[in-house]
Amino acid sequence: MQIKSPTFTKPDYEVAIIGAGFAGIGAGIRMRQNKIDSFVILEKAADVGGTWRDNTYPGIAVDIPSFTYSFSFEPNPDWSRVFAPGAELKKYANDCTEKHELRQHMKFNAAVADAVFDAQNDLWRIRLESGEAISARFIINATGGLSLPKLPQITGIDTFRGKVIHTARWDHNYELRGKRVAIIGTGATSVQLVPAIAPLVDQLDVYQRTPIWVLPKPDREIPGWMRWAFKRLPLLQRSFRLGTTIYSEVVMVLALIYFERFPGIAGSAQKAALRHLERQVSDPEIRRKLTPSYGFGCKRPSFSNTYWASFNRENIELVTDAIGEITPRGIVTKDGRGRDVDVLICATGFKVFEKGNLPTYTIHGLGGLELGAFWEEQRYQAYEGATVPNFPNLFLVPGPYATSGSSWFSMIETQTAHALRCITQARRRNATYVEVRQEAHDRHFQMTLERQKHTVFFNNNCSSANSYYFDRHGDAPFLRPASSIEVWWKSTHFPLQDYVFSNPNNYATSRTGPKSPGDLKVSSATAD
Repeated sequence: MQIKSPTFTKPDYEVAIIGAGFAGIGAGIRMRQNKIDSFVILEKAADVGGTWRDNTYPGIAVDIPSFTYSFSFEPNPDWSRVFAPGAELKKYANDCTEKHELRQHMKFNAAVADAVFDAQNDLWRIRLESGEAISARFIINATGGLSLPKLPQITGIDTFRGKVIHTARWDHNYELRGKRVAIIGTGATSVQLVPAIAPLVDQLDVYQRTPIWVLPKPDREIPGWMRWAFKRLPLLQRSFRLGTTIYSEVVMVLALIYFERFPGIAGSAQKAALRHLERQVSDPEIRRKLTPSYGFGCKRPSFSNTYWASFNRENIELVTDAIGEITPRGIVTKDGRGRDVDVLICATGFKVFEKGNLPTYTIHGLGGLELGAFWEEQRYQAYEGATVPNFPNLFLVPGPYATSGSSWFSMIETQTAHALRCITQARRRNATYVEVRQEAHDRHFQMTLERQKHTVFFNNNCSSANSYYFDRHGDAPFLRPASSIEVWWKSTHFPLQDYVFSNPNNYATSRTGPKSPGDLKVSSATAD
């Protein structure tokens, strides 16, 4: 048995959490609740909030009910609406941070450049873009999926002389009133943005590549007496949460994940959306252009009572001809028609499962294997959405196939529970090294791919959806093909024998990870 040197290095922190959006905040809260005090939260920006800090465009709001879009252990009785405005989500992030005293653990303006696993000392060496070095036994990567804006790759965009705004970097000092505005993109962001700015601008051209399914939005103001009741009767708010969670589970899980078993749910939702479109838009030709050619669920659907109706306005034009180029004065479509604009708004979303986004920095595991490159070459994969072989002491919030359909917050809670179970088990065993076994990972990945065949993504004419649910491999690694209840159960009941737990004294006999790049074993599981 090989025993390491007595000079085995102690890390600066037991846990480094990368990101101070809701995933990082949730992980930090669970650290404190589990008496893990040696942790740091590294945040690239100057404040908490992540997506809800960065996205402040007009009309921004949650697109599932706020009772569900929040931590189950931290209900907020002060939501002003069923679908809360974005500013209230940012305030909720601040409130959670302050209540659980997380700022003392946070380092702001601390963008991570790379992380390298030190196999001699069982720790991660993290280098910040500032040059500062930090070490940690464990990393929880909580950089989120919607952090890096995606700009359109259109010829001539750099030559445009007007104002260019990406919706994730909104310029509140720029006045839109009376301007000629072009919006590129008709996803969930445009569904909120178009009705908000249409009354302000002189002309609004909406460039649509792929239409979106839109359902009626069951939104309403939450009256003061109800908020008063929520504060004094927590069980009442929890009952509302249960109801909205079941609603979200039906729309986003049964309809999408269990499509083959319950095809009628997606079909009924699609019919409801078509009825909504017919009631909202008077012009049959515009209705035709706004009707998706793919099935409900292939692309994330949205909720709005005003988006489709906006196309009845005289100052809005829906443009479905492909963009040919952007000129200094405006946009020219491939049919040769040019439209002059003052402002170009890019509602073109984010990089999701793409190299350079998940993760947003390079992570080098055993044998020098880099996580982003591994996923790019070998398909996106992770055991229970949380861990990857050859990357010891690393936990992902989220990883591939981690998100359950009902809420981003349920994903945060289940993935953090998975990480904590491993970390607390390592503490009990006096272990400094935790790695998922290759065979356990491969078994889980093969099961995931098999289940994926039965989802809406491969059974409802999704090829034309241009959906961020899909990656370059043709997989749909955003959503876990499982119910939220199953994901919750497995996050705290996965077999501990699926992991290696070791320390310096049993280093040579307990680990199966590669010692050089040539020894690396990777999964090449297929869906066939």
